[in-house]
Amino acid sequence: MDAVVFFVAAGIILGGAFGVILSRNPVHSALMLVMTLFGVAVLFVAQEAHFLAAVQVIVYAGAIVVLFLFVIMLLGVDKAEDLSTDPLGGQRPAAAVVAIAGLGLLVLLAVRAVQVTGATSVSGSLEGGEGNLNVLGRSLFTDYLFAFEATSALLVIAVVGAVVLARKPRQDSNR
Repeated sequence: MDAVVFFVAAGIILGGAFGVILSRNPVHSALMLVMTLFGVAVLFVAQEAHFLAAVQVIVYAGAIVVLFLFVIMLLGVDKAEDLSTDPLGGQRPAAAVVAIAGLGLLVLLAVRAVQVTGATSVSGSLEGGEGNLNVLGRSLFTDYLFAFEATSALLVIAVVGAVVLARKPRQDSNR
């Protein structure tokens, strides 16, 4: 049964990922991203990582994709664009170079993945008899609090920037 769940979730993830890349409509791409994120959440549940599955659905599929859709609708990029013109010269060759470098890194990772350390996995709680969730919560709200606050500030700045860029100047009727 585990193999069936894995292959179905992997098919959903791959279908959603290809849908994000191949869809011409940005709203459809965002919805395909939601499908991909739900597939990843199913894989987390299959690995009995229920907290990560909940975070995956609530934070990523919920909040981040809603932010994407908000910016897409605000900027009005759901309209058809002329793809025959290249507004930034050299953008496509640069993208090809980055894609080739990414494939090279992927091949390097595949080769290095064969060389395992042989160390056994750690099971149980991270510290003594305390549960993982308690240790995770303490870590998030002490050691990594600044990173979370900085991320939230960056997201707010991004939304404000999108609103400023999308705002159209008023046309005065007196002129």
